[in-house]
Amino acid sequence: MLPTDERGEGNFSSMVGFVLLGFSDLPNFQRLLFGIFFLIYTFIIIGNGLIIVITRVDSDLQTPMYFFLANFSSLEICYVSVTVPRTLVSLWTQDRSISFLGCATQMCFFLILGATECFLLAVMAYDRYVAICDPLHYPLVMSQRVCVQLAVGSWVSGIPVQIGQTCQVFSLPFCGSNRVNHFFCDIPPMIKLACGDTSLNEMCVYIVAVLFAMIPFLWVLGSYIKIISTILKLPSTSSQFKAFSTCSSHLIVVILFFGPGTITYLRPKSNHSAGTDKMFSLFYIFLTPLFNPIIYSLRNKNVIAALKKLLPRKAGRGCQ
Repeated sequence: MLPTDERGEGNFSSMVGFVLLGFSDLPNFQRLLFGIFFLIYTFIIIGNGLIIVITRVDSDLQTPMYFFLANFSSLEICYVSVTVPRTLVSLWTQDRSISFLGCATQMCFFLILGATECFLLAVMAYDRYVAICDPLHYPLVMSQRVCVQLAVGSWVSGIPVQIGQTCQVFSLPFCGSNRVNHFFCDIPPMIKLACGDTSLNEMCVYIVAVLFAMIPFLWVLGSYIKIISTILKLPSTSSQFKAFSTCSSHLIVVILFFGPGTITYLRPKSNHSAGTDKMFSLFYIFLTPLFNPIIYSLRNKNVIAALKKLLPRKAGRGCQ
């Protein structure tokens, strides 16, 4: 356990650092978990990186939909890189210590990127809504300038609020144990370590979760209600299937991300358990970034065609 600097009032102390317990309750599976997480992390980096490359180099994919997909893949790489490398180091070396500043920095970037993902998924839903429900005005509504503004807004909108929320959590007095029963620094396990009344912090968590998760999710839900009603009015089954296939991949990613994330941050503190929090965290940290390239490549003919054009080119260069 890392040391603490005693400040002399009761049992209150100022933590020098924390210990991320992670998966220490599975001592016989540390190397196995390292191997699994390392393979998943590698696939996430390669898969999402490949999507970024093909959406930039293939002229057929120079559309708003694939512009946002490239942003989303970039976000997924950043998102997993905030938490997973530190987890891999802990599993390999068994050194689970993390400094106070390191913990706060990890949480801050995790929250900022989580907010970005919520907004970006909402923007992608809006893009599909305009494309399907108002196709004649689509080039005008989703111009390059508008797409860039929506993407930049998604990346930066959550920064001030999440920095403030991080500062609020880490300004709490911590006492007793400095063992964080999680594999990264997240709000629920950190609040559990805090002394005194944390009701204000919990209320802020709910408010931020509603603003940055529930409202974007309701926007996505409303967009898809209108999209589905428009699709059902199309004259033929083949046109209905083609229209729905363009947005079904995004809908799957939305469910994988918003479902576990909403449960994690909107549950009351009394209902939080370390095991449940870890399980839900694995969903939105690993599964969404992992399935993103799989879903968008296997279910998208344009992406498959772009991959077929790119891979022979790479192979040809390698043989020269």
